[in-house]
Amino acid sequence: MAALTAARNTRQMADVARSPMSYLQKGSTTIYKGSLVVLNAGYAAPGTTATGLIAIGRAKDTVVNAGADGATSVEVEEGIFPWVNASGDPILAANVGGVCYITDDQTVNITLTGKSVAGRVVKLETGIAWVKTVLNGMT
Repeated sequence: MAALTAARNTRQMADVARSPMSYLQKGSTTIYKGSLVVLNAGYAAPGTTATGLIAIGRAKDTVVNAGADGATSVEVEEGIFPWVNASGDPILAANVGGVCYITDDQTVNITLTGKSVAGRVVKLETGIAWVKTVLNGMT
C-alpha cells in the first residue's frame, strides 16, 4: 500500500486502555493501589528489579495475597502513568520516546542491566517520568 496523500480516519479500539483487567496475583505478595504491576511467571506482582517481568500497568486497588499463587486477583489499568525517576540512574530528556526499566513498584530508570522494561517514556517532569505501559515487553 502506498503512503497517504490525504487525511485518514484512523480508528482506535474503544476503552481498551481505560478498562481495568483482572489478573491472578502471585502468592505472598502485596500490591498497593497506584503501584507499577508486572507479570511474574504469569501472575501479577509488584514491580521489582529483575529480568523476565512484563509491565502491565497500575494497580487499581491494594490487594494482599497471603496465600498461594492465584489465590487472589488484582485489577490493573493500562495507560500513561507518572513514576519516580530514579535519582541514581535518571531518565534524561534525550531518552524521551525510548524505553525505560523497572527499579521497583514506583520507580523507573534508564539502565537495562538486570531489569525488565517498564514502558516507553512519554514526558519528563522534575523527578517524574511519564511512562506508557508496554504490554508483553514490546517496544
